[in-house]
Parts: sequence; structure tokens; C-alpha cells
Amino acid sequence: MGTPDNWRKSSYSGPGDGDSCVEIANSPTHIAIRDSKTPTRATLTFPPEAFAPFLDALKSPHRTPR
Repeated sequence: MGTPDNWRKSSYSGPGDGDSCVEIANSPTHIAIRDSKTPTRATLTFPPEAFAPFLDALKSPHRTPR
């Protein structure tokens, strides 16, 4: 995917400089997320069709801890 240049931060990022959240970037073939506190570290990338199920799994109250 290369390094995205269209990172966006959530409006729920918190006060101040809003560094308490994740950022998201998308391209036609992938969606990437990263920690806004450490933007130069690793990112997670997903094909677009896998991103919505990933978010749904995070929101699910029935997740089992690992």
C-alpha cells in the first residue's frame, strides 16, 4: 500500500492536540489505521471488505478476552 498521505483523526480524539486516538487512511485497495500517539510506528492494513467486519467485532459486547 505504501505510506498513506491522507490520515484522518477521529473527532473523539480528546482534548488538546487530540493524540489519544487512532487515525485512519484509505486508498482504493486498502484501509490503514495507526495509533495517533506513535504515528511513525506500525500500521494495520485491511482490504476494504474486511474493515467493516473488523469494526463490528470491536463493537461487539460478546467478544471473548484472549
